[in-house]
Amino acid sequence: MANSALTELPLAGAFHYRPRPLQDHRGSFARLSCAETLAAAGLNPVGVQTNLSRTLACGALRGMHYQTPPFAEIKLLTCLAGRVYDVLVDLRPASPTYGQWTSLELDGTAADTVYIPQGIAHGFQTLSEGVMLHYSHSTAFSPDHQAGLSHRDPEVAIDWPLPVTALSERDDALPFLTHIKEAL
Repeated sequence: MANSALTELPLAGAFHYRPRPLQDHRGSFARLSCAETLAAAGLNPVGVQTNLSRTLACGALRGMHYQTPPFAEIKLLTCLAGRVYDVLVDLRPASPTYGQWTSLELDGTAADTVYIPQGIAHGFQTLSEGVMLHYSHSTAFSPDHQAGLSHRDPEVAIDWPLPVTALSERDDALPFLTHIKEAL
């Protein structure tokens, strides 16, 4: 994250940054994360578990996912290939932005990265074919603590840019915000 611009998003504790790669005739090299840089910005370093997500079709939707306590997690997500419409929803009841969402477009050619704090549901819709996302998680995955929010919740009213071309059965069955308020 050295040589990168860290920009706060409208949801408290969420940040976007775009690495500034060092370039020469061979190509480029960019630091995607740095514990020292995150700590200097008052953020927690992330890195207990890493995952790679590949999505083939444009318009596919994954999300809105999070883990419940005591396995609530911080995510550091980097777009490695393609473009996505990335969405964050604040599920922290004490937050002034509770129930609100924000979005940003992540581009793999820029290695766009988003820092997602605990208590934020995350999802994305692919804007191109062949999308690859790299996730670093602060906590290991716990199947008993996985949770999600419906991408079509009318109370949250996320404005997805494309018709949904692919969605998992699990994501299609996720509850609305009114049904998860007690679970957090």
